Amino acid sequence: MDDVAQLSDLARARGLRVAVAESLSSGKLASAVDAGEGASDWFAGGIVAYFTEVKERVLGLAPGTDPCSAECAEQLASGARALFDADLCVSTTGVGGPGPEGGHPPGTVYLGWATRTDAGHRHLALDGDPAQVLDDTVAAAVRLLAFHARGSE
Repeated sequence: MDDVAQLSDLARARGLRVAVAESLSSGKLASAVDAGEGASDWFAGGIVAYFTEVKERVLGLAPGTDPCSAECAEQLASGARALFDADLCVSTTGVGGPGPEGGHPPGTVYLGWATRTDAGHRHLALDGDPAQVLDDTVAAAVRLLAFHARGSE
């Protein structure tokens, strides 16, 4: 069973509301999640926020936070989780490439996650061209959503 199907099954069986926040993945994560069966019953929505000022105003990113960091990823996930009143949210942020940005090499990616009781992150160091980095980011984010959906009560 693929990760989107597993996420869909878990969300429907457990009555979970799922959301996403994307800085790096340009809506690709929301599109992947929305492909899950019955998504209109469990996928609350997603937000794409590139500008730091939007991340701060809409998602509660603390001013001065490095946009390519674990702290940013966690804050984006927590902010979107609250915005969508979701049980579970995953965020994406990082450098897709082809070159470095803000002192971070291409392929530096952080996934944030937030539930109603906890938050955390995963750091990824991905190889490949920008399209491959985005594809790998989305795949890892969907796996992370499914993992946390499995652990929900």
